[in-house]
Amino acid sequence: MIGVCVMMIVIYRLPGLVAAISLCGQMALTIACISGYFGVFNSFTMTLPGVAGLILSIGIGVDCNVITAEAIRDELRAGKTIDGAIRAGSKSSFSAVFDGNITVIIVAAVLMGVFGSSDSLFGWFFSWLPVSTTGTVYSFGYTLLVGTIFNLILGVLASRLMVMSISRIKVFRKPALYGGKKNV
Repeated sequence: MIGVCVMMIVIYRLPGLVAAISLCGQMALTIACISGYFGVFNSFTMTLPGVAGLILSIGIGVDCNVITAEAIRDELRAGKTIDGAIRAGSKSSFSAVFDGNITVIIVAAVLMGVFGSSDSLFGWFFSWLPVSTTGTVYSFGYTLLVGTIFNLILGVLASRLMVMSISRIKVFRKPALYGGKKNV
């Protein structure tokens, strides 16, 4: 996680810093859900497939932020202002990010339904299938689902709001901080 955050900051500068903050928030909220911190969600023992689900959800969060940061960088190279590049880059990258996250949520829900019990989350929808005892695949699906949902909240909404807010501060109004050309 630390290596991914450092890489994001080095390559994407200010949007990378915002991405690192949103990834840390995503992981903290995911771990809180898994541990039972929120009373609505049951806690469960973390398995190796559950850790794999966490790692994959980090990758999905990075993908979301990379797509947006690259779109902002492309808009700056096209000659737009910082505010125009952030708006246009966020708008143009939204469909790809949203589509990718929704696809992963559907896959995670299917994994949880097929490999969980009939009384588990999404198990009622797949009750026509024989009962499965593969809890490891269920934990993979659960951590992937929770991490991806928090990625939609933090990676799509919160990180875009943070970039837009930070770009209004005079010190951070340099295109080089967003991947554009340095001011001469």
